[in-house]
Amino acid sequence: MTAALAIQDYAILDDSDCEARILAAKEQLGERLIVLGHHYQRDEVFRHADITGDSLKLSREASQSKAEYIVFCGVHFMAEVADILSRPEQIAILPDLAAGCSMADMADLPKVEQCWQELQSVLDVESKVTPITYINSAADLKAFCGRHGGIVCTSSNAGQILDWAFAQREKVLFFPDQHLGRNTGVQMRIPLEEMVVWEPGKPLGGLTREQIKNAKMILWHGFCSVHQMFRPEHIDQFLERYPETKVISHPECRYEVCQKSHYLGSTETILKTVRQAESGSRWLVGTELNLVNRLRQEMNPKGVEVHFMSPMVCMCSTMFRTDPQHLAWVLENLAQGNVVNQIKVPQDDARYAKLALDRMLALA
Repeated sequence: MTAALAIQDYAILDDSDCEARILAAKEQLGERLIVLGHHYQRDEVFRHADITGDSLKLSREASQSKAEYIVFCGVHFMAEVADILSRPEQIAILPDLAAGCSMADMADLPKVEQCWQELQSVLDVESKVTPITYINSAADLKAFCGRHGGIVCTSSNAGQILDWAFAQREKVLFFPDQHLGRNTGVQMRIPLEEMVVWEPGKPLGGLTREQIKNAKMILWHGFCSVHQMFRPEHIDQFLERYPETKVISHPECRYEVCQKSHYLGSTETILKTVRQAESGSRWLVGTELNLVNRLRQEMNPKGVEVHFMSPMVCMCSTMFRTDPQHLAWVLENLAQGNVVNQIKVPQDDARYAKLALDRMLALA
């Protein structure tokens, strides 16, 4: 082992230099390394991924690999999940520690614990409310759910998870994404008036005691900054020009957008649906720009037109922090025996977070 290489020395490298060094380091590390690439990752990083997909799929596959080092080209909560699900001898690494998630940051443990205490003043939360956290959340919130009989969900299994939750208790506290909760609840025919929004910082989340007692779902006031950008008028304007278009959106989009969409689904569902589309069809897609651009390039030779829903650029800015320079820095350090930017969830949090994750995985 030598002294760790400094990230400052990599900041001045151009992408082509980084690419050559990334490839060389990957070859040197061989099966000791697995690089994971989330769908929203920029192309110049995404191309170096050994496995691509959504966050849970990537973490599960990495845990089953022979790799000693799991380098997650994604954001912080994803690397935490990789650490929680991985074997003890595996090491999870995030190339840039500043790559976070604005949605995940909207619900932190002190705010959720305060919410839980305030709900207790209205009803018996431990017997009445099941906490559900979207996988796009910090490990300590997953642990909170584990401790309180709750569970984790993804955008593809949220309906199944809600079914399970309502079989346990009559109400759900769903965080951090209100839109996924609301859109899933609507698909399950839960009336909108029985889904209330808890605004942290306000007494009783800005709700009355009667609203809390009558609610079936208490939704956290959180959202994805990318999917929040899509508007129903974007769909209307596009359909005026191309009325034959099929619209597919991620359930993190606003309720009004999802109501105007022909299909709803996770990133994996969006990819699968469009890839199975007939030649000559046209699709308007409401999710992150890098994914849509790659899908457009893939489907264009097959005669399928793929369009990005928003007239504005909507990419995950925190995901974008992971660049070829940080990836080269991490991999060359590993090649020299240095581990940098390891993500290690505290043992107690990891235990309870895994309990909440295992409850979800058992339903699969």
